[in-house]
Amino acid sequence: MEKFYAYLDRMKFIRRWQLMRSTRDENIMEHSQSVAVLAHALCTIENGIFGGHVDAERAVLYALYHEVSEVMTGDLPTPVKYFNSGIHGEYEKLETLAVEKIASTLPEEMRTLLLPSLLPDKSSEEWQFVKAADRLSAYIKCLEELRSGNNEFVQAEKSIGASLRERHMRAVDYFFEHFIPAFSLTLDELEGL
Repeated sequence: MEKFYAYLDRMKFIRRWQLMRSTRDENIMEHSQSVAVLAHALCTIENGIFGGHVDAERAVLYALYHEVSEVMTGDLPTPVKYFNSGIHGEYEKLETLAVEKIASTLPEEMRTLLLPSLLPDKSSEEWQFVKAADRLSAYIKCLEELRSGNNEFVQAEKSIGASLRERHMRAVDYFFEHFIPAFSLTLDELEGL
C-alpha cells in the first residue's frame, strides 16, 4: 500500500496564519496551489516580458510541493521560524527529514523522479521565484483580510510588501503594477458591471 498521495491529501487540514485572527481560514493545500500559479505568473513575466530564461515548469513543481513537510510538522508561524538562526536552521533540518519520510512512501521508481521537486535546489533561480511567489501569496491574503475589514493584517501587509520590494525582482514589480490592483475589486467590478 502506497501512502504518499494520502499524505499530500492531508495538506487540506493544516491551517496557516495560526497566530492571527482570519476572516477566512487558509490551508497549505490551497496555499500551495496559489504559490504554484503565482510562481508560474512570475516566471512567465520574467521570460515573456523581460526575456529571461527561468524554467517555469521546474518552479511550478517546486511551488506545488513546497509545503509538503508541514503534513508532519504543521505550519510553524513565521515569527517563530525566524526567531533566530539556530531555530531556523534546526527547523530546516526537521523539514528535510519530514519530506524524506513522506517521500519514502513512494515506489522507488517514482521517488527518484519526484525527490528533486520535493527537495528543491535552494540556490536555483527557480527557487527564488517560488520564494517570491510564496510572499506574494501571503501579501494577497493580507489584502483579502483587509478588504474584509480585518485590521489584524495591517502590519503583515506592510512588512510583506516591503520584503517583496526588497527583492528587487522585475517580475514582482511588474506583477504589483499590473495585477495587484485587481485584487481590491469586487466581483461586479472584475466583470465590468
